[in-house]
Amino acid sequence: MVSQDRISRLAQQIGERLQGASQAPEDIQKGVQQVVRGAFDRLELVSREDFDILMDVLQRTRSRVEALEKQVAALESLVEERAAPASEATAAPAVAEEAAEVPVPPVPEQGKQDEASSGSADKPSA
Repeated sequence: MVSQDRISRLAQQIGERLQGASQAPEDIQKGVQQVVRGAFDRLELVSREDFDILMDVLQRTRSRVEALEKQVAALESLVEERAAPASEATAAPAVAEEAAEVPVPPVPEQGKQDEASSGSADKPSA
């Protein structure tokens, strides 16, 4: 009887160990998955779908920026073209300002101006 009792205990221990061994791979797998997930979370990875969406948004943004750069260049050239004649027009008032600094003889009053214009051009006016 002793031998049968020992055999049954040994069988029971082997069964428990095999049962524990069969559960061990699942525990190991769960532990590895948790470690890998934690590492991925720290790396701040994105899914392929999110990456593709962001790449599409980036491409559209780049195209829009290029189009806006062309518009800005066209507007700048238009402003420069319009500013060139305007700078010539602003040069005339600058010349007028310089001329204003030169002393100008007083202008006769209208009554005297009419008399001066009716007289001869050779005579100096009073």
